[in-house]
Amino acid sequence: MTQLDQNPTAPRRAASASTRADAVVAPRLAPVPPDRPRRRYAVLGTGHRAGMYVGAITGPHRDVAEVVAWCDTNPGRIAFYDAEVGAALGLDGPAGLPTYGPDDLERMVERERVDVVVVTTPDHLHAEHVARAQAAGADVVLEKPAATDAEGCRALARSVTGTGRDLVMTFNYRYSPRNSTLREVIASGEIGRPTSVHFEWVLDTVHGADYFRRWHRERERSGGLGVHKSSHHVDLVNWWLDDVPERVFASGGLRFYGRENADARGLGPRPERGTGADGDPWALDLRADRRLRGLYLDAEQHDGYLRDRDVFAPGITIDDNLALVVDYRGGATMTYSLNAHCPWEGYTVAVNGTEGRAELTVVERGAVAVDAEGRVVLDPSATPGAAPVAPSRPEGERLVVQRHWEGSREVPIPRGEGGHGGGDALLLIDVFRRDLRLDPDPLRRAAGYEDGLRAAAVGIAANASLRTGRPVTIGELGLGLPT
Repeated sequence: MTQLDQNPTAPRRAASASTRADAVVAPRLAPVPPDRPRRRYAVLGTGHRAGMYVGAITGPHRDVAEVVAWCDTNPGRIAFYDAEVGAALGLDGPAGLPTYGPDDLERMVERERVDVVVVTTPDHLHAEHVARAQAAGADVVLEKPAATDAEGCRALARSVTGTGRDLVMTFNYRYSPRNSTLREVIASGEIGRPTSVHFEWVLDTVHGADYFRRWHRERERSGGLGVHKSSHHVDLVNWWLDDVPERVFASGGLRFYGRENADARGLGPRPERGTGADGDPWALDLRADRRLRGLYLDAEQHDGYLRDRDVFAPGITIDDNLALVVDYRGGATMTYSLNAHCPWEGYTVAVNGTEGRAELTVVERGAVAVDAEGRVVLDPSATPGAAPVAPSRPEGERLVVQRHWEGSREVPIPRGEGGHGGGDALLLIDVFRRDLRLDPDPLRRAAGYEDGLRAAAVGIAANASLRTGRPVTIGELGLGLPT
């Protein structure tokens, strides 16, 4: 695996960079039939997230897949990926693949004989793009979230049920062995019937701040972190419990980032953007990362999109602190909190059951490092000595189970492969080779449109709760989900 799957500001741990998974988590696959043609993929949305799929198609899955077209509004970002594909294929220059704008999505599917459209556009466009791609005759691989509002959910549900086309939600955290192992513990019945879940996710001042630099800072485009980011976490709980969320109460606000909070803390004048703002630990300099430079700094001339806006600028409409209470159909309750300005990054999960308790603790980045020039170090592994040494918060993962009237035991966690806690490579196997699995997945990690809608539904209900100050029943939103 390359670093194509990594957000440049997300934690990069040694475990996430492993290149070989333990046998217990790697599925058995049949060989590719020699006469089987490769499936034809088009990429709709050529921002950073598209890199995971482009790298997979031109790398480990090139025997079953090929990129045949690009679809985006920005020719600079298209050119960046076209050059990446050319290099991966050993060409002397760019691949020269056909390019289309979003208005020509249907024509692209027909003319290029596209089998699958990979949708990695801004969140508020997901439902529209899925519906149009499926109506044109293509299957879809969709980045989370499924949609950002109730109408988007309804449109996506109508599309999938009406066209019969396939939709794969890429919930990669399901495939991380630490999360899969917790699923196994719960499903085994060792802690009995789950009665409550406490889930705390903390984003640090590198990764968490990044949502306040880019388009995600606008609620109408991302749905806020409760939809964009938390849909990953809600999906995990839905999947761990094998249950359906029914009611949500939310509390939260913008309490750290934004102009008003900066003024209240006396931070003084701020640069409008991070590139060139030397010595500012809140700034992201796009020149410091090859992919950020190519995809955004060198491409902003085409559409004016700034990827490195100041996190304390006006105009931020999402929350940086969020707390939820979610009631499930089966009787369990989840308490959930998300904070986007912590000094370390990771999560803790506690699942209480009628016969005991399971606790998963993950530290993805133990501290945020700053170099001699006052800039945040994106990848401490490439800068020896830069990361603060703190034995009290070592990076790692630990799953502990304790039954009533017994001592606790630590559950071994197998090693995964690639980013997102060892889940990315395993997810991509299901994205590109599901039909070659020799055995069914007992954990049912592959996610479809209903999983995507149920995860997004909690964030959409949370937004409604934040507006009204009252609990919101998901059923009253009319999201097109089966009852």
